[in-house]
Amino acid sequence: MDTEEDLPRKNAEFTRGRPFAKGNPGRPRGSKNRTTAIAQALLADEETELVRKAIDLAKAEDVQMLKFLLDRLLPKERLIKLDIPRMDFADEAIDAMAAINGAVAEGHITPSEGAALSSMISGYSRTLDVAELSKRIEAIEVSLNPKEKK
Repeated sequence: MDTEEDLPRKNAEFTRGRPFAKGNPGRPRGSKNRTTAIAQALLADEETELVRKAIDLAKAEDVQMLKFLLDRLLPKERLIKLDIPRMDFADEAIDAMAAINGAVAEGHITPSEGAALSSMISGYSRTLDVAELSKRIEAIEVSLNPKEKK
């Protein structure tokens, strides 16, 4: 009789590389290959000098180095301060969406920031809808079955 180890795997044709033997979990998480370890050892006390050299190159109009540094130094997103009215009910999302659209139209926020905020408002509005519907269903159930109070 074939054991589980002897049977062919169902996804063998889609598996990249050789599968590990049973009981071999592979490389431990966080371990580094030899090349990475050697590179880290060689650069151990050179970080400050290398960063200074990169800054000097960028200041000397090396556009690629300037782009490289700016991509890593500048934040990818910015803090947005926007006056959005408080939402206690789902239908109040209309005022919040109007505030977001106004901010985009006036150039206070970018269209992609407006889209992200609109998505948040939409999700919050749906959450309020679900909570309200849940309360209404519970009230109906209690009124239909007064003996089975929770």
